[in-house]
Amino acid sequence: MMTKERYNYLFYSILATLVVVLIFVSNTLSISYKEALNVFENTSVLTYITKISIYIFGQNDIALRLPFIIFYILSVLLMYKITDNYFKNEKDRFVSILIFMVLPGVLSASLLVNSAIIVTFFTLLYVYYYKNYEKHSYILLLLYVLIDNSFAILFLAIFFFSLNKEDKKILFFSLCLFALSMYIYGFDTDGKPKGYFLDTFAIYSTIFSPLVFIYFIYTLYRAGIKGEKTLSWYISTTALLLSLLFSFRQRIYIEDFAPYVIISIPFMLKSFYHSYRVRLKEFRKKHNIAMILTIIMLFLNVSLTIINKPLYLVLPNEKKHFAYKHHFAKEIADELKKRNIYKVNSDDKALLLRLKYYGIEKGENYYISKHRFKNLYDSFIIKYYGKDLVKINIYKIWKNLLPY
Repeated sequence: MMTKERYNYLFYSILATLVVVLIFVSNTLSISYKEALNVFENTSVLTYITKISIYIFGQNDIALRLPFIIFYILSVLLMYKITDNYFKNEKDRFVSILIFMVLPGVLSASLLVNSAIIVTFFTLLYVYYYKNYEKHSYILLLLYVLIDNSFAILFLAIFFFSLNKEDKKILFFSLCLFALSMYIYGFDTDGKPKGYFLDTFAIYSTIFSPLVFIYFIYTLYRAGIKGEKTLSWYISTTALLLSLLFSFRQRIYIEDFAPYVIISIPFMLKSFYHSYRVRLKEFRKKHNIAMILTIIMLFLNVSLTIINKPLYLVLPNEKKHFAYKHHFAKEIADELKKRNIYKVNSDDKALLLRLKYYGIEKGENYYISKHRFKNLYDSFIIKYYGKDLVKINIYKIWKNLLPY
């Protein structure tokens, strides 16, 4: 049987390996349009974090995503601290943190310029503080109002938690912070009412992997029935129910809810281990099958997150690729630079903003488009593994006249 020190060594070794892999993968992704908006136009906390990294490390893809990899590291370390003495043996704790580390939603959040992994870190920080000191941090909650609009979900969860604990002070404080968050950021109710429940359920299944998510829901339900309601349970349940409820009417931003849901992974694993070990070996067949299938699916998800470009070879429509919005821009910029073109105009305004990150500014001498017009000047095709994916046509603009 391995000692706690051996498990610690194994944990840190795997974390270090994953970080190296994430840095490698971050250099294979191009900036997306939403990420470009955060860099060049938005003025949020997310924007400032990204710009600081770019200022220090240069305008490249690793610098763009490095802050979120760092938040991933901190989130994993916090989760590891939170689960100390939570399980009966160290092996259970190790498996729990390993699943958290390789969850598709957690890994992808560490590679994208969005608030999900930041919210995950600060939520875990709050849970860690409450676990250690058995009291709420009013300073942290005040800080969270300024960081992101989605912390309104945390405030609401703490409100429900305080109702159960009959703690009037934090009940009133969390309710005030929830109202303040709603006042500052508002609540998006635009668009025609339409049901997206199945879409939301499918996204959660992708974030967790299907079997894990189904068992996760069962665990939350079972804990609610039995009265095993911890702070993490309230946070995850509130976020999950709100997201599913809102999805009956409108499309939700899953990054606002998912960080609060995933923090209860250790709670789910503890429930699974208890259910598994109270059974005799001959009655563990279903659990073993579920465990093997879950490991296989997680392995596939991790593999596809790391090496995803070969998927274009089997997809009939390249736009169906889950990382399509994070590909091609860097390669297009490189091809333009090979032709000594550093300023272009285009009918694709999103592409123009993405190219700006790679040193291609908006100009009036050349015009690029995926469409074919008259007076073609040059063209090139972006290929992955020999498959033609994106064709860019280049036109010279004469006397400010467009090519069509």
